[in-house]
Amino acid sequence: MMVSKLARVVALAGAALLGIGAGPAPKPAAGNWVATVVATDGGHRIGNPDAKVKLAEYISYTCPHCAAFAKEGEAPLQLAYIATGKLSLEVRHLIRDPIDLTAAMLTNCGPAAKFPQNHAAFMLGQDKWIAPLANSTATQQQRWRTPGAAGRRAIANDFGFYAIMERRGYSRTETDRCLADEAMAKSLAEKSAADWKLPGISGTPGFSINGTIMPGTHSWAALEPQLKQFL
Repeated sequence: MMVSKLARVVALAGAALLGIGAGPAPKPAAGNWVATVVATDGGHRIGNPDAKVKLAEYISYTCPHCAAFAKEGEAPLQLAYIATGKLSLEVRHLIRDPIDLTAAMLTNCGPAAKFPQNHAAFMLGQDKWIAPLANSTATQQQRWRTPGAAGRRAIANDFGFYAIMERRGYSRTETDRCLADEAMAKSLAEKSAADWKLPGISGTPGFSINGTIMPGTHSWAALEPQLKQFL
């Protein structure tokens, strides 16, 4: 897989930075599976909980290939697979750096029903908000490494996350409250660390179908034929 210049910059900066509940939403009527969202132990599941095919997507918000998958695969996944009730999608986080953790915390901000659109706002807009990373200074990166909520607020400010959350209907106070949620930060980091150790998970995005990791699958073009085999 060819790695873009931006991907290399993100990987290098992410490596330098790495230091490291909401209950289930009410279940809509059958047939509205795209709007059926529940929090899971480490992610969010969208779709029919009894679907024949259970797809898990392991993502990072600072991964350009994850953003590419979102642009190529999320619409067909929703329309052709989730909406039919034959497939459910669980989105799980593979945290790579403090910027990634901050974005993940904000996508998890609020009730489970808000997660899909929060996720889309960050993933589909990645090419715009991630731009400051390529030209960041050592001083900026030091601010981003500041432990706890202070570092996450610095990241949210420098990368325009407050504006993203405002467009999603969150006030700055609500956004800061989520950024200060140390229990959420700890849980996301711990679940991510466990998922990184799963056999077959070597990078992002990663996928499993009915509990089986699909090695070497990182794109919609590679994933869709495998999904069809399980349906």
